Amino acid sequence: MTQSSGADRNQVADVDARALVHDIGRATKAAASGLSTAPSSIICAVLSDIATAIENSKDAILEANARDISYGEEKGLNPAMLDRLKLTPERIQAIADSVRAVRDQDDPTGRILWDTVRPNGLVIQRVSVPIGVLGMIYESRPNVTVDAAALCLKSKNAVILRGGSESLHSSSAFHALIQQALTANGLPAACVSLIPTRDRDAVGAMLEANQFIDVMIPRGGKNLIERVMNDAKMPVFGHLEGLCHVYVHETARPDLAVDVVHNAKLRRTGICGAMETLILDHKLPQDLAKAIVTRLLDEGCEIVGDKLAQALDDRIGAASAQDWTTEYLDKKLSCCVVNGVLEAVNHINTYGSGHTDSILSEDKAATDYFLSNVDSGIVMHNTSTQFADGGEFGMGAEIGIGTGKLHARGPVGLEQLCTYKYIVKGDGQIRP
Repeated sequence: MTQSSGADRNQVADVDARALVHDIGRATKAAASGLSTAPSSIICAVLSDIATAIENSKDAILEANARDISYGEEKGLNPAMLDRLKLTPERIQAIADSVRAVRDQDDPTGRILWDTVRPNGLVIQRVSVPIGVLGMIYESRPNVTVDAAALCLKSKNAVILRGGSESLHSSSAFHALIQQALTANGLPAACVSLIPTRDRDAVGAMLEANQFIDVMIPRGGKNLIERVMNDAKMPVFGHLEGLCHVYVHETARPDLAVDVVHNAKLRRTGICGAMETLILDHKLPQDLAKAIVTRLLDEGCEIVGDKLAQALDDRIGAASAQDWTTEYLDKKLSCCVVNGVLEAVNHINTYGSGHTDSILSEDKAATDYFLSNVDSGIVMHNTSTQFADGGEFGMGAEIGIGTGKLHARGPVGLEQLCTYKYIVKGDGQIRP
């Protein structure tokens, strides 16, 4: 199926969602075969053209994004979600820069991961290869359209994208530029496909299309992630909530603790790496504990906590049982006071989502225990959870933060978008 471009791609009315997804799936699966063997030089040329096209199309992208912002406001999106949706010239430039950063990474395919020569002379190699066709279902962030496309192309995977209804115009503007770069370099436009409708039935149709899609990657809120993990007929790279914690140990440096906690929560409240629960050690000096929460409260952050946390400031409300498992994605956090690192780790492993958790401490034994025993994809020491990002890890970009334990955990970058196969070379050996 050849996808249309321009305004008519922004919304397809009265579609048969299953037929639409199957048409796109067949085209994308066919494109994946040629993409898997494309020379790295061609892939790099496509990515270069995408980055340049984004830079040259800032005005058109901003115009499309303004339509999405208007739609989001009409839907009643909260400020944090609107911030996720909003593009600026600086954010668009960052998106272009991330494409070039992905381009400059080493080709993750064709690498010999392991090899051996058997006593009978057989040469056996484990070699990295593309997965095939990835499905990506995401909400709000239009930059995911580009990040996913760049990572999939660099890893020689084809991809079917289904962005959120609120970001359809922005995603479509980016997608048009991506397809132009593909065709200009002799690759099928269907290497990167976009479901061009807000019809929610398209999500269900994608989740059932395991004859076309090899792996599904969801990125969004809890309801979306749960639906994908429950309903998908293909394997899923799970990306659950970003229920991130910062534990301030009794030995934390005061200047570091105040600044890191502030950044972890308030730099951007609507991203999955934002701190949602602050854990304070009961031996932490009272003046430092008060300084940490006071700075947050003074900047408009609502805090709810246990009784010991409430004693730090009259503005701290009582936390409910639900607060410890809530990803606020807003200027709100929960706070508790614990008796040592063992209690902190137990709290995180009980209520956390396996995303990102950080300890602020100058005690090596406490730090080592925390880093070894917190059961999350990313564990940190003396830094902000907002560094939970593939770009910050030097991956160029990431397609999400994997919170499962199989295959892809933490930032899902190029290496995690590959699988492997065994190549066995012989010289007439037969098995006795």
